[in-house]
This record gives sequence, structure tokens and C-alpha cells, in this order.
Amino acid sequence: MEPVYTHGHHESVLRSHSRRTAADSAAYLLPALRPHHEILDVGCGPGTITADLAALVPQGRVTGLDAAAEVLDRARTVAHERGLGNVEFTTGDIHALDFPDGSFDVVHAHQVLQHVPDPVGALREMRRVCRPGGVVAVRDADYAAMTWYPHIPGLDDWRELYGRVARAAGGEPDAGRRLLSWARAAGFTDVTASAGTWCYATPEDRAWWSGLWAERTVASSYAALAVDGGHTDRAGLEAVAEAWREWGRQEDGWFAVLNGELLCHA
Repeated sequence: MEPVYTHGHHESVLRSHSRRTAADSAAYLLPALRPHHEILDVGCGPGTITADLAALVPQGRVTGLDAAAEVLDRARTVAHERGLGNVEFTTGDIHALDFPDGSFDVVHAHQVLQHVPDPVGALREMRRVCRPGGVVAVRDADYAAMTWYPHIPGLDDWRELYGRVARAAGGEPDAGRRLLSWARAAGFTDVTASAGTWCYATPEDRAWWSGLWAERTVASSYAALAVDGGHTDRAGLEAVAEAWREWGRQEDGWFAVLNGELLCHA
């Protein structure tokens, strides 16, 4: 099965991805970085994490790779605006990376393995292009472990629907809990597993998180996959979007995302 990116690159998706930083999305990796490291950032999207990594390896170099050429223009703009000369961007496939064996000190993928049909094969390929003594770093959310307050029935519907759509597209939305098993199946024996969270509980965060998910539900590639795949109809999507808006209006609203994390030593 060819990879299908469930979310696509609608502006509501990019608003989410462009807010990510190395500090809030790759903190588990940062202590392992050295100024001279060469890094491959797989599935780099709009490049904000990639640019942060490049700033942390001033004597090294970072290559940002994504399957979608159109999102790389935004990534290049981010790097240019930050004055970074040690980062470049290219298209590619995580299952067949176009680099020689042992090309990088660090191979990183954030929120990528949940979307690919063969995560074990992807990890093997990431391991191939990692130098001996280097590290493969992966982090993915676990949708079944997401939790929120207050109880909004429509958000239960959202999670159930999202799971069906993502799995029909060949992904695994509960990837976070599976990362360690996938790494072991890929042949890694020296693995440090951890978990990290995002939490949305301020008025500003609630408005941002609920608004982007409400819009994503009805306007992104996910919406087309949901309807065209027979998982729901437009009315069902609108109901889920309204559930997100309802949660966002709650003064005591709280939402937590659990992410699995791995440092796999090559």
C-alpha cells in the first residue's frame, strides 16, 4: 500500500505543525546532539523543528526530507528567515531513503511512523542511513491515550472516526505505544523509551487546538478520506467539528496528548 498522509497539508494542518519546536517536540533527543552532528529530519513538514535542530548543530548540517514537495517551500522560507546556512530540504520516501549507508549521525522522525504502512521497514531504512554509534529518534502520538475534560460525546465520535479513517489509509493512530515493539522488530537492541505530553488548557491554547481541529475535520484531506471512504458524511463531519468548538468554549477545558518516544542507538 502506498503511504497516504491522512491530514494532508491544508492550512489548518500547517498551523499546527508550524507551531512545533525542537523544545516541545524533540526534548528527549536534544541532550544527544553535538555541534558537529549531521542530521536527517524525515517528514519535516514546514520545517520549524528542522530549523531548530540546525541551530543546535552549527558546525554540522541538517537535511529536511518530506514526501510532499509543496510543503518544502514553507520550510525553506523558515530556514531563510532564521538565517540558517546549514540546512537543506529535499523530497523522498522514508521506505527508500536516497542516501548511502551511514550518512547521518542522527535520523529523526516526528509524528511520521503513525502514517506509514510499514513502520518496521521505515525504521530499518532509518537505521541503514545512520552511522554506527549514531541514533535514530522517533516520536509519535497515541490517539487512544489522548484524554480531555469535560466529557464532550462528539469528541468520542471524533476519535473513533479518526481511527477508522487513519487505519483505512494504512496508518496506525495508536503508534506511540507500539514504537518500542516496532524498533525491536527492526533489529534495534539498544533502545531508550520514554513518553512526552502536550497539554492544552489555557484560553489561548483551547481556542487554537479546538479551532484547528474543527477546521481540519471539514476542510482538510482527512475530510475527503472520511467521506469518500464511506466512514461518515458531511453532516457527520460538521457534528464532530461542532464538538471541537463546544470543547473550546469550556472555561475548564483541558486536553492532553501522550506521545511515545524512542532513542534507538545504532
